[in-house]
Amino acid sequence: MDHHDHHDDRPDLDHRILTALHARGAAPSVAAAARALSLAGEHGALWLAAGLAGAAVDRERRGAWLRGTALTAGAHLASMGVKRLVRRPRPGHVEPLVRTAGRHSFPSSHATSAAAAAVAFGALGAHVVHPLAAAMCLSRLVVGVHYPSDVAAGAALGAMTARLGARWMTGGRDHG
Repeated sequence: MDHHDHHDDRPDLDHRILTALHARGAAPSVAAAARALSLAGEHGALWLAAGLAGAAVDRERRGAWLRGTALTAGAHLASMGVKRLVRRPRPGHVEPLVRTAGRHSFPSSHATSAAAAAVAFGALGAHVVHPLAAAMCLSRLVVGVHYPSDVAAGAALGAMTARLGARWMTGGRDHG
């Protein structure tokens, strides 16, 4: 297989995975859950609210929660910048179950902020964020507004952003 053939397979796999996961949205309960996650994750709202709640409840580590929230917001903003540079159109072969804030697909900003929150808040012991972040990422495929590669790139960007800021978040103590 030459290099050109390999490149042609990538969009195919992206399309096939998206089509298969989007089909799960045919079940009303799955569609409702995916829509709810999409709405909650718009502009990183769920994660920003979670970080502020953590800061309010965990007074001893308020600064770390606020810095983790800032990292999550920063990752989200970074994804929006990358989106404007790449300008990949959203999937056109499936009917979206939700409206989107923008026309561009790569990377998924929902996945970026979810992964950033999972890393940042997970470092503070909020491990419940991990499955919720994974569900958020999957929901973007179920609602049909991102390719798997958009979600993977967004999750990588978010996790990397939060990981790079981990020492700042914890006041210079690297917790792993």
